[in-house]
Amino acid sequence: MPKRSCLAIVLAAGEGTRMRSATPKVMHAVGGRPMLGHVLDAARSAGATRMAVVVGPGAEATRRFVDGTGYPAAIHEQTERLGTAHAVLAARKEFAGQDDILVLYGDTPRITPKTLKRMRRALAGKADVVVLGFRPADPARYGRLIVDGKRLTAIREFNDATTEERAIGLCNAGVMGFSGKAASLLRKIGNANAKGEYYLTDLVELANAAGKAVVALEADADEVLGVDNRAQLAVAEQLFQDEARQAALEGGATLVDPQSVYFSHDTKIGCDVIVEPQVFFGPGVTIADGATIRAFSHLEGASIASGAVVGPYARLRPGAEIGPKARVGNFVEVKNAVVDAGAKLNHLSYIGDAHVGAAANIGAGTITCNYDGFAKHHTEIGAGAFVGSNSALVAPVTIGDGAYVGSGSVITRDVADDALAVARGRQFDRPGWAAEFRKRKAAEKTGK
Repeated sequence: MPKRSCLAIVLAAGEGTRMRSATPKVMHAVGGRPMLGHVLDAARSAGATRMAVVVGPGAEATRRFVDGTGYPAAIHEQTERLGTAHAVLAARKEFAGQDDILVLYGDTPRITPKTLKRMRRALAGKADVVVLGFRPADPARYGRLIVDGKRLTAIREFNDATTEERAIGLCNAGVMGFSGKAASLLRKIGNANAKGEYYLTDLVELANAAGKAVVALEADADEVLGVDNRAQLAVAEQLFQDEARQAALEGGATLVDPQSVYFSHDTKIGCDVIVEPQVFFGPGVTIADGATIRAFSHLEGASIASGAVVGPYARLRPGAEIGPKARVGNFVEVKNAVVDAGAKLNHLSYIGDAHVGAAANIGAGTITCNYDGFAKHHTEIGAGAFVGSNSALVAPVTIGDGAYVGSGSVITRDVADDALAVARGRQFDRPGWAAEFRKRKAAEKTGK
């Protein structure tokens, strides 16, 4: 790719009424990331040196998301929804000094850097305007691309197309690129149409009339899928998951039942990892080589080291770091905690805001009481420590290396290295009490 500046304009002002949601359409997630994020990622990977996101009035959630990406992206507001060309011109202050300008849509999350780079290569060659087309199984009411040789002469809306033009299979995907020099033509687009709106598609005929080179490129129909409703969102999610599963398999992981495993956009999974059925990976999960994730586990914001075993029915929340050959078993939840090598948390435990030392053993039913209603507190469990079943560790507290906590204890003070701590009520027995109790209750019932 030649050294050329590139501005990516992402149109994200649509209200998305068919989503029937208070959430802006472009903020609905695919693979655990808002659709808009996928588009911005693709633009950046294609070499966009500047980005502009056009939003409607308000759109605070979209603004916050864009600000949080760290991308060189500016927000521009389209105060009135008067068409796609009008939306692009809302970002016109960004045009200056740009070689390539790409117009993308925040609701097409599957657009790829590879396709955007093809468009940029065309602009770096002889093209002044590049329009992306696709061939759907059912062209339906899509606008058609009218091509004469290598030149794209027009984009014909379905309602305006002749019978012959409606027979054309190449349809308009909406994505467009144009040179910085051709951007001045946008101001010539009028609104003499039934809706009184300014359509970006009119740029094609204006550019042809000005003697500019206008071409069409073709993309796969799945790549340019636009999401307008929940059903299409589900289709986009399924396509993403299929690709993620295939990538995991090709990368050397074993998915026992691929169709039941769900990945996030940033899941990192190593070689010789085994993932059993019904596992869900939320954002921010990294799994090292040779780890095993057993069935029905839910992981988010967690890292799992080599040889560790998680699950079945485990939940790892953000900040969970599971060390080499550690064990996190059934119905165990770990949050913001480091579990060192070889430690075992095998049954029915909650470990939050904690550090579990190497080779420590946490008995069934043990919990770290990390929240006092106002703040979170830390629990330190030393290497080789043994915490008996059904214990409560009231943070802040430290269990020393090699220490032993008796089952059923409520630990509120630090336990020294290699010490035994037992904190529970003393057991006492009353011989014959149960028989006397039953006899008394029976008498009360019969009145004798």
